[in-house]
Amino acid sequence: MLETLEIEPSRTTKAVVIWLHGLGADGHDFAPLIQQWGLVDELGVRFVLPHAPRRPVTLNNGMVMRAWYDIASLEFGPSEDRAGIEQSQQQLLALIDRETGRGVPADRILLAGFSQGGALALHTALRMAEPLAGVLVLSAYLPLAAQLADEKRADPALLTLRMDHGERDPVVKFALAERSRVILEKQGYPVDFHPYPMEHSLCPQQTGSLKHWLTRQLA
Repeated sequence: MLETLEIEPSRTTKAVVIWLHGLGADGHDFAPLIQQWGLVDELGVRFVLPHAPRRPVTLNNGMVMRAWYDIASLEFGPSEDRAGIEQSQQQLLALIDRETGRGVPADRILLAGFSQGGALALHTALRMAEPLAGVLVLSAYLPLAAQLADEKRADPALLTLRMDHGERDPVVKFALAERSRVILEKQGYPVDFHPYPMEHSLCPQQTGSLKHWLTRQLA
């Protein structure tokens, strides 16, 4: 089981958000924003913020850092670390199972993630037959896109998917996010796509919209 930071509501937990950080960060990365939103007690939401394992990352000259999987290139293709992605997928599914075991059904669990964490959240949600409360993909892309047609299990009518991306993102190029959206839509998945005039980050205009969207999905 992954190590996690958990932000608990003061009363009964009615929903769960599992939020995956980006490459080189950890579960503390988005905790201040989550606390600022005030949704934990307002909606009775437990936020589960796991820490990725440490591993060498090829794209960063083999430097060891927290990463959900290895990255050799931020492009679709054979260099993608399928084994690493699938290992982290199983770890995320174990967290989901733990939450259902604590009494929160899958359709009250929302997956969210930034950058590499968003890619893993999207990958996992598409391969789940159980409906989720939603999927939030921030500054990320669709990994293992070529395998989606054969591996998808999520019902497009039941998967609420939001993707946000910076138009000036120098890390995960905006074009890669757009190509991901097109692939998803060709497979029948409606994408609520939000471009913002920013780089590889979040912006104030976006965070207000995210709070509203999370409230709508979890209320």
